[in-house]
Formats: sequence, structure tokens, C-alpha cells
Amino acid sequence: MTMTTPAPALKVDASDAAILSMDLQLGIVSVYVKDESFIPRAARTLQAARTAGLAVVHVKVGFRPRVPEANPRNMFLSTIKASPPHQQFFQGASGAIHPDLGVGEHDLIVTKSRVSAFTGTDLEVLLRANDVRTLVLFGIATSGVVLSTVLDAADRDYRLIVVKDCCADLDADLHDTLVDKVFPRQATVVSADHFARAISLPDEPVTL
Repeated sequence: MTMTTPAPALKVDASDAAILSMDLQLGIVSVYVKDESFIPRAARTLQAARTAGLAVVHVKVGFRPRVPEANPRNMFLSTIKASPPHQQFFQGASGAIHPDLGVGEHDLIVTKSRVSAFTGTDLEVLLRANDVRTLVLFGIATSGVVLSTVLDAADRDYRLIVVKDCCADLDADLHDTLVDKVFPRQATVVSADHFARAISLPDEPVTL
């Protein structure tokens, strides 16, 4: 008989929380996401967070012309530097935040040139300035920006919540391993519905 682990109780205080939508750019989504419900679900999650009063931050990948951010020792970035077509993937409409996410008037945008949302960006300056102690996060890919940012944020002592069904990866088994076995060591891992319920009832822990 297979035992089902109950979803964790979750309580979110909007006054010290921010939600990070990471690398949900049009080109990246077109490659990584085959589920038509993914972007609408992510958009609903962001809108629920805005309604509850959480700060909303969109993190996107971007490079200067000719990618001076890349060192030859970096396997991923050196590949981008050597390929103008690959660079164009992060430019123009392809590099823009997916339009169906509905970037809000007061949403913040952070541009990064590394995998983690923290490395080389002003993300932590924004979070500290707004007294953020709890980070809710999701993005593409689960094994890329999500993994790197979870580990980085945990070392910076943030309380972490990962919205698992707003994450995607080309390797479905790796995605499952990360959200089921790796992330729970550093974060509370919940579904989008679970998160939305918790922030709609801020005065009581919610278990689904």
C-alpha cells in the first residue's frame, strides 16, 4: 500500500513576503512548457499574491551585446556567448516576460545573467529594502533557476515556499525528484491551489 504524505500546513504573512516568478520568458516557456494550463495557473498565482499584498518580482535572463558576462570556464554561458542565434533567444519578444502573466503596475523586474536570481543582481537589495523574510518562488527550469535560487536563498536565511506546479523542466523525473525530495529540505513545497488558499486565509494555517 502506498502512503500519501499530507500537504503541509501553510501560513503566509503578506507583510514580510514576496513572490518570485523566474525566467518565465516567452521563448523559454515555448521550449519547456507543453501543458496549456501552466501559464494561466502561474498568472492566477501571481494575481492571488498581488491581491493578498505580497510584493511581486519577475526575474528574467538578459545579456549585454556579445555576452561579456560569460567566462570560457562557464559551460552554459560560454555556449551562449559563442552562438548569436542563442543570444537572440533572450532578446526582443522571445526574451520578454510572457505576456499572459500580466505584469502589474507595481511589480518589480530583475534581470540576471547567471542561473541564481541572486548572483550579480540587486534582488537582495530590493528584498531587504522591503523587509522581506519569506520568499515564494517558482519558474523554469526546476533544475536551473529554481534549484539555484532555493539553495542560495536558504543560505541567506529566507523562509522559502516553492509552488511546485508552477515549475517546469524538460526532464520530468528530475523535476519530480527535486520537488519531492530535494526542495523539502530547504522549503515548504505546495501546489498553486494550496498557496492561494493559504494567502486568502492569512490568520489561520491551511492544510489541503
